[in-house]
Amino acid sequence: MKITTRPAATLLSLTLLAAALAGCTEEQAGGAEAASEGACKPSDVKLVGQVRNESNPYEASWLAGGDAFAKSVGLTQERLTYAGDSTKQQEQINQILARDTECLVMNVLPNGDSDTAPIVKGADRAGAYLVTQWNKPADLKPAEYKTWVSHITYDGVESGQQIGDALIKTIGGSGGIIALQGVLDTAAAKDRFAGLQASLKKNPGVQLLDQQAANFSRAEALTVTKTLLTKHGDKVKGIWAANDDMALGALEALQQAGLTGKVAVVGIDAVPDAVRAVQNGTMAATVSSDGTWQGGIGLAIGFCVATGKLAVKDIAPDNRAFFAEQFLITKDNAADFAAPKTNPSDFECGNVFNRVAGPLK
Repeated sequence: MKITTRPAATLLSLTLLAAALAGCTEEQAGGAEAASEGACKPSDVKLVGQVRNESNPYEASWLAGGDAFAKSVGLTQERLTYAGDSTKQQEQINQILARDTECLVMNVLPNGDSDTAPIVKGADRAGAYLVTQWNKPADLKPAEYKTWVSHITYDGVESGQQIGDALIKTIGGSGGIIALQGVLDTAAAKDRFAGLQASLKKNPGVQLLDQQAANFSRAEALTVTKTLLTKHGDKVKGIWAANDDMALGALEALQQAGLTGKVAVVGIDAVPDAVRAVQNGTMAATVSSDGTWQGGIGLAIGFCVATGKLAVKDIAPDNRAFFAEQFLITKDNAADFAAPKTNPSDFECGNVFNRVAGPLK
């Protein structure tokens, strides 16, 4: 056998090269591990919840639910509000993503469908775990991104039709109604109004006298309702509102006009004031999406992935973008929803998808 020897310098060079390559490989592997699922200690996770404003009782309950979840795992939630201003929302997100994002979990309500893509893409680049709710374009899908874990919404057509049917039943199946629409660049507003239209199609005796956007705002709904009541007068037998905040604004307008109890009102969200109004008969119905659960569940899903108790690859495709359960509230069952609170078991990693009602296609 012929044995070939190498000069010592050559051996040294090869050794150094191998060490350099090994170091590079280890650095790359370490970086990938740091950004991978399950690399975070629970105490290292940073939780952020972002909604439009806390003056909206539904969104206030969302943040309260986030606080409750954070407390249950020994953390605090950073609460962000952007006053319905898309530019401010994006600025806040960019500031959050410019910080340490390694174990960051965000539960975000995009202001409109068009606001979701930059939030998703920014989180994906930064490696931040993200759950969004309500608003996204149909062609933007969590499964196409690494750290966009889930998108949660509700069947707005169903809820819009549910309260439409309840309103029409209350006014006796005939007469005129007005509609207060939400932020028009949102799937929630579009779908809920489509639900009302489906309800009207089944009930030709009811006429939609007018519809106008009040942007999910109580103050705007007060102004719009006063204008439409002046315009249509006694023809208005019912008011369909795409959320409870607007329904409560409509109730205030009716009170100022001396029409409390004479015009039926419906809304969506089951905020405490609306549930009480349903109980006392000044509102006919609302729909619960359980804001406190929403505020907690978005953080819980991200937390479970960040800490390795849930792997994105193991999440069923139907749970990456889904409709959650919702509940019609009338006077018959309003007492059951009078004191909303979180159930800690809902946020256990094995239970976070228990309220999936169906996939969002």
